[in-house]
Amino acid sequence: MPEPTVHIIDDDDAVRDSLSFLLSSMKIPAVAYPSGAAFLAALPKDAAGCVVTDIRMPEMTGLELLQRLNADGVKLPVIVITGHADVPLAVEAMKLGAADFLEKPFDEDTLLGAVRAALDRQKHDGEVESHHARARALIATLSAREKQVLDGLVAGHPNKTIAFDLGISPRTVEIYRANVMTKMQAGSLSELVRMALGAAE
Repeated sequence: MPEPTVHIIDDDDAVRDSLSFLLSSMKIPAVAYPSGAAFLAALPKDAAGCVVTDIRMPEMTGLELLQRLNADGVKLPVIVITGHADVPLAVEAMKLGAADFLEKPFDEDTLLGAVRAALDRQKHDGEVESHHARARALIATLSAREKQVLDGLVAGHPNKTIAFDLGISPRTVEIYRANVMTKMQAGSLSELVRMALGAAE
């Protein structure tokens, strides 16, 4: 995973420079782009960090950028910078998944707080997704019958019900259940169910 970076997008040179300077002075890696198109062209597939973008820009607005990121499946949290008259647009951006919006003029602490919250959120989302991916990989190692037993456990059914549904003995279900717990590396039934539900997201 690459180092989390703040991607600053603004058509105003002075804004880009001041934000870049502020973040670098706080030891937060930052890269600036003059437009949404320039950012998308340079964006690696596995980018980490967050986006700080102005909402009113020529060529591609902040809203259009959000729509493109959503369409491309990019999960970076987005902080939208807005003028006072653009608050309705900022609310629209939140509906599209923006993490936050900052109304101009904002102070340095407000921006840093929003950036740190977005970076923490992305880190958390990344950890959650890696756990889900691991659970999916482990489920893929189960046999067809083991998956059926797992489905019964996730549905909250006792061994007897699972046995009846599958036409096998409760003792056989216990054996499959033990195999599923081992293969899934689950320490308890609740952990097993949590993993299975996460994998399905």
